[in-house]
Amino acid sequence: MEFDRTLIKNQCLINGKWVDSTDNKVIDVTNPATGEKINQIPHLTENQIEEAIQSANNALPAWKNTTAAERTKLLKNWLQLVEKHAHDLACMIVEEQGKPYAEALGEVHYAASYIEFYQEEIKRISGDILPSPFPKSRVFINKQPVGVVGIITPWNFPIAMMARKVAPALAAGCTCVIKPDEKTPLSAFTIIALAQQAGIPTGVLNVVSGNPAEIGNALCKSNLVRKISFTGSTKIGKLLMQQSADTVKKLSLELGGNAPFIVFEDADIEQAVEGLIQAKFRNGGQTCVCANRIFVHKDILAEFSDKLQAKVKAFKIGNGFEQSDIGPLINQQAFDKMLYLIADACDKGAEITTGGKPHQLGGTYFEPTILSGVNNKMEIFSEEIFGPIASIISFTDTEEVIAMSNDTKQGLAAYFYSKDMNRIWQVAEALEYGIVGINRGAISSAWMPFGGIKESGQGREGSKYGIEEYLETKYICLGE
Repeated sequence: MEFDRTLIKNQCLINGKWVDSTDNKVIDVTNPATGEKINQIPHLTENQIEEAIQSANNALPAWKNTTAAERTKLLKNWLQLVEKHAHDLACMIVEEQGKPYAEALGEVHYAASYIEFYQEEIKRISGDILPSPFPKSRVFINKQPVGVVGIITPWNFPIAMMARKVAPALAAGCTCVIKPDEKTPLSAFTIIALAQQAGIPTGVLNVVSGNPAEIGNALCKSNLVRKISFTGSTKIGKLLMQQSADTVKKLSLELGGNAPFIVFEDADIEQAVEGLIQAKFRNGGQTCVCANRIFVHKDILAEFSDKLQAKVKAFKIGNGFEQSDIGPLINQQAFDKMLYLIADACDKGAEITTGGKPHQLGGTYFEPTILSGVNNKMEIFSEEIFGPIASIISFTDTEEVIAMSNDTKQGLAAYFYSKDMNRIWQVAEALEYGIVGINRGAISSAWMPFGGIKESGQGREGSKYGIEEYLETKYICLGE
């Protein structure tokens, strides 16, 4: 599929300049659909990382003092450029991440929705005047930007996660040092290049790449960086928390998930199957809010399974530029994980009802799979799958399925289907998750707060709550 390749950025942005590594080290970028190298990006030195941090700090005083009207105008310019180049950005995502073009284009529009929301939200950042407890005094509550923000984004939604973090940071008046995932950097670099083209001042946005551990440690240890926003694994999230302890940073962490998907006996089965297709197989199952454990009431298990199998068997697997529903897994490590989880589950009593093996296309293509007879002794029950495997678990009792659903350290997203209003409120309140979808399999929106509890992280992204993560509340007491 043709697109404007002149837009692609494969350098890092420091203090307004696109640069290579000073020691000429590079990182290869690979197309997961073909296994071919498509580009390379810089492997920056430690000094260059520090330079990026200093650049963001130098730009902070002027940026945080821009008017709300000026920041609104600049984000609106950025939004228009993203929308103008939606096709080009989508093609970049397909090449480096592997998802089907329709999904990639949807991701670009989803990213744009965050820029649109926060360019409007800028004008709603407000403080307060409170009754004073002291005589002849006035109390003012002011909102100020946190400062320099270290932003670390994942490979599965390289543009959407960038916009979801950078847009509210800019709206609040923060400057940023951004590290996209090295597996999918090109689309992320390019959307920041569009922000630069939109007029975001020099130094406000800086983009780095290199050794992830070294960059993360540098951001966490720096006294100039006042906040870390990270989307990724729970393991790395915990490490960033530890590394940020000495400087007591503000943290937004969107970590791993282990989402239950519950189908009660009174559910609309057709609707539930469609919802599961959305919640399980979008991006080939490589999403943090993916349905991981599918609990189906025993009275409808056979009918539900038959309808689900028919849908899954009809999927078209292939390159994202073709008419496909599911593309390749991101790399060999992800592919090997599918083989391991299936083998472990089958060794412990699960049965493969659909798929279960590498796809005939080769590479990291994997057949969409359905496992039945899954139980909590299997790795697939507790391990985030991050691939196209649907694990089916039968249940009989509401209290039982709530307990099984909550039997995890994660608490990001949960889904259930029922028509019983009493049960709906009971289950929604009992599920230990930050996001609950009822009779819907796709629930993310720039207007809504996204985030988890327990070991799925802290803080929220999106909505009016998302911008609060980039603001500090200052209490000012004025006496005579």
